[in-house]
Amino acid sequence: MAHYRASESKREQFRRYLEKSGVLDTITRVLVSLYEETDKPDNALDFIKLHLGAAALEPADAEALRMELSDLHQKCNLLMEENEELRNRLLQYEPSPEEGAA
Repeated sequence: MAHYRASESKREQFRRYLEKSGVLDTITRVLVSLYEETDKPDNALDFIKLHLGAAALEPADAEALRMELSDLHQKCNLLMEENEELRNRLLQYEPSPEEGAA
């Protein structure tokens, strides 16, 4: 019987922790909004994730971001090459610090 009370105490502590941190209120609010939906979503879990702010990016959004990242990498590489070329051209016209001191 003592083991039962110990686990009850742990449950009660955990419940108080969830209440104190606002988890119960947030989950309750999301579940109420799901309940109040006139057209219930096909996937209730996605609805909950979306309303909890944990929804993943849509595949189309993720693909668009990947393409943008790829384009930006290409632009960066082109700019790095241009920078190196301009640096080399500049060195042709400016004396190096050792030559200027002589």
